[in-house]
Amino acid sequence: MLAHLPKVTLAHLAVNAQQQWYSKREVVLQKDGHSNSLSFLLEGRLQGLDFTSDGREVGLYFINPGDYFGEVALIDNERQPEFVTALARSLVVSLPKDIIRPVLFGVPKIAEALCRRLASRLRQDTAHRRILGLPNPLQRVCAQLELMWVIQNTQTIVANAPTHQELAIMINASRETVTRAFQLLQGRGVVERDGNALQVLQPEFIRQVAAGTLDVSKSGGD
Repeated sequence: MLAHLPKVTLAHLAVNAQQQWYSKREVVLQKDGHSNSLSFLLEGRLQGLDFTSDGREVGLYFINPGDYFGEVALIDNERQPEFVTALARSLVVSLPKDIIRPVLFGVPKIAEALCRRLASRLRQDTAHRRILGLPNPLQRVCAQLELMWVIQNTQTIVANAPTHQELAIMINASRETVTRAFQLLQGRGVVERDGNALQVLQPEFIRQVAAGTLDVSKSGGD
């Protein structure tokens, strides 16, 4: 996002940047807190989440190294709409609001990048709501994988694949249900772990299960 800025502006931002390490499960941004900065993740992994009225976690999105976050409250000067927590020990760099906000609105290329980012997040939120409405937990697992995968060198992969627990709170299922779903998918050679990534060997299988056009008897219960 900052690639279009001149070096002198980048140097000014760097001088005012603040670094902070967060331990696993530590809250990085509090819901309803005031926005004081725009933050970038350098190392580790974060997750945006919220809680239902009965206290259940709902995973909303992941933040990987190179991503920025906290932009919504920074743009509209309202409170932070959700929690952001660390899934692993993470290094965050933050730029103070009074320094970065004029840049966000004053540079057309950055304003365009922000608009594209917000549009992408809106599309993801719409897809996420649709996934939560699917009746079968295996469908929800497959639909979430389809939402997260990318094509790299003809391979379909989910980079930085979430844990079963992380995926469970995103699709409103138990960790055990997600584990059973992956046992089924791996047993049929549909997916395969590759380090931190997940290789999708049969993307059409995933698409059909997600769409409800493929009946898989061992779908498991929630």
